[in-house]
Amino acid sequence: MQSFRTELEDLNNPVVEKDILDLEKKIRLFREGKIDDDKFRSLRLARGIYGQRQPGVQMIRIKLPLGRVTTKQLRRIADISDEYASKNLHATTRQDIQIHFVSLDRTPELWAKLEKDDITTREACGNTVRNITASDLAGIDPKEPFDISPYAYEMFRYFLRNPICQEMGRKFKISFSSSEDDSAFSFIHDLGFIPKIVDGKRGFKVMIGGGLGANPYLALTAYEFLEEDQIIPFSEAVLRVFDRYGERTRRMKARFKFLLDDLGLEKIMALVEEERKALKYQSYPIDINALPAPVLAVPVTTAEPVITDIAKYERWYKTNVVKQKQEGFFGVYVKLPLGNMSSNLTREFADVVDQYAATELRITVNQGYLLRFVRPEALKHLYVALDRLALAEPGFDSVADITACPGTESCNLAISDSTQVSLALEKVIRDEYPDMIFNTDIKIKISGCPNSCGQHGLAGIGLHGSTIKDKQGKVLPALVVLLGGGKLKNGEGIISDKIIKIPSKRGPDALRILFNDYEANSYDGEYYHDYFKRLGRNHFYTLLKPLGDLTTVVPTDYIDWGEQHNFILHTAVGECAGVIIDLVATLFYESEEKIEWSKEALRQAQYADSIYHSYSAFINTAKALLLTRDIKPSTQIQVMQDFQQQFVETGIFQLPMNFREFVLRINKSEPTEEFAIAYLEDSKKFLEDVVAFRSADKEAVEK
Repeated sequence: MQSFRTELEDLNNPVVEKDILDLEKKIRLFREGKIDDDKFRSLRLARGIYGQRQPGVQMIRIKLPLGRVTTKQLRRIADISDEYASKNLHATTRQDIQIHFVSLDRTPELWAKLEKDDITTREACGNTVRNITASDLAGIDPKEPFDISPYAYEMFRYFLRNPICQEMGRKFKISFSSSEDDSAFSFIHDLGFIPKIVDGKRGFKVMIGGGLGANPYLALTAYEFLEEDQIIPFSEAVLRVFDRYGERTRRMKARFKFLLDDLGLEKIMALVEEERKALKYQSYPIDINALPAPVLAVPVTTAEPVITDIAKYERWYKTNVVKQKQEGFFGVYVKLPLGNMSSNLTREFADVVDQYAATELRITVNQGYLLRFVRPEALKHLYVALDRLALAEPGFDSVADITACPGTESCNLAISDSTQVSLALEKVIRDEYPDMIFNTDIKIKISGCPNSCGQHGLAGIGLHGSTIKDKQGKVLPALVVLLGGGKLKNGEGIISDKIIKIPSKRGPDALRILFNDYEANSYDGEYYHDYFKRLGRNHFYTLLKPLGDLTTVVPTDYIDWGEQHNFILHTAVGECAGVIIDLVATLFYESEEKIEWSKEALRQAQYADSIYHSYSAFINTAKALLLTRDIKPSTQIQVMQDFQQQFVETGIFQLPMNFREFVLRINKSEPTEEFAIAYLEDSKKFLEDVVAFRSADKEAVEK
């Protein structure tokens, strides 16, 4: 680990250094069987380390807020992928970059090297605030009221390592759109922000409680207009409510959208208001200069290059080039099949970007890249350079630009292929429907399972991996076809409808049927979601029903895309052998750790953070003792209520008030130094009393 220690010495960031050293320590304790498997999984996920389908290796998710990445950072990631991973960079629908096949023991060293160029993996996975996404055009969008980039970035910075969102019941997703076009899909996010100017003041329309997955929900409107300095306080209050009341036992019901559905918007907003007094900031002005100005390329002075395929260039210009709001500059999109780019290609790509565009790029939500600040005289030069790298394919964000998650290539949860079928569908479009590259209305999105990482739930044509059995009980890889979804405007959207399940190999035929039907029967200029609504679900079920007929299967139907053998259903298993661990002792250990974090925050005058660490210790400690009675509450509120019933009302513990009231002083008090000190002392004493009771109880049982 000498190299790892050397990398840390170069960081000059004590917070990050401590984080990385802690990860290295926890990996060691896990290897020694001193940390529970589930607890370690939660810890490493919060550091962007995700177990793969293949045993013994990890996927590393690199968190790039608003998809913003510089060419220098791209080269750093490419070098790291060469050294630690599979020499590939995968762009995701949340504007992250993922690298695969990494050894767990090398992750601290990898992370240290990433941080040299201000790149983090922290909270890219796990039950945290995930990467904050934003419209790729933000800052250059002619339609934007103002640039939302610093707002998204400041929110990312505020919640990174923030104690209120480190151990929530489930992940939490936030987006910022640059205009009412809502290209960041606010309607499917836990919180979505759309910029507005009202009476000369900046602010946002706020959408709340959206989400995809197996049970999609459309977001509701929390505010038609919330002033800019209130978006972070409001978001923090929402996260506090989610942390406190969110489900923690039934994973499939643990997202914020289910809490909103259970309690209703009025109750949620009332609980948010209850948290306001305890917030670190009542107002949080955004530093609109939080991000550096773009570094532009030197103007091109050489002669215009010769373009051999004029028709392709014209298609590329029409589909991949957009005018910026800055006069005399263009944005140029790069369509990237499956979001994949080899590390060698990435370095060549970065060189081209430096030569003809700004050094800052944006990863797009459909797994491509946006180059910015390209001068008009550089466009043909850029096209030739990109075409030489096979990165000038026309049709960005069109029907032919299919979004797909990695699926069975690496994901534990994937059921059937999503990547190779995506390439097969793109070939159908390219060869048989070439003019479809000009159609930007219909979106095709594919996921390997119902969880919608490929965002099939909002697609005009969505597909997700599944299985189907023939009459003999043999299993075939299958696709569930969903239709009619789409983005509208200003926070409104449409969730796609499930139509039918078909064998995966019949996916291309399904696409042909749908395209031919649309071409034959749609009105001129009719959007696909309107067409679907007009004809109705039964029309499309009847169209596709013959493809679901299993009496006509052929041997290749039993083989998934990209495979040579008959389909085998993969069942996710634990990533490491389990060990028997005293979970109660583990929870006590974590409470002690949180108490130390509270003390450290107090020393740094971070009173709100100190209070929240003390609160978390209260909850952890109470949960530990409840576990000795085989009581496993599903929410933090339930922990407080159960502890009151089991240990306070029975006289085992004496408290000055009801246990819930005792703990929830957190949202009845301002985050002052005086309260932080008192609350910490109470949490510390509670832990000491509970540990003493547990020890005496164990001794009595053993006797």
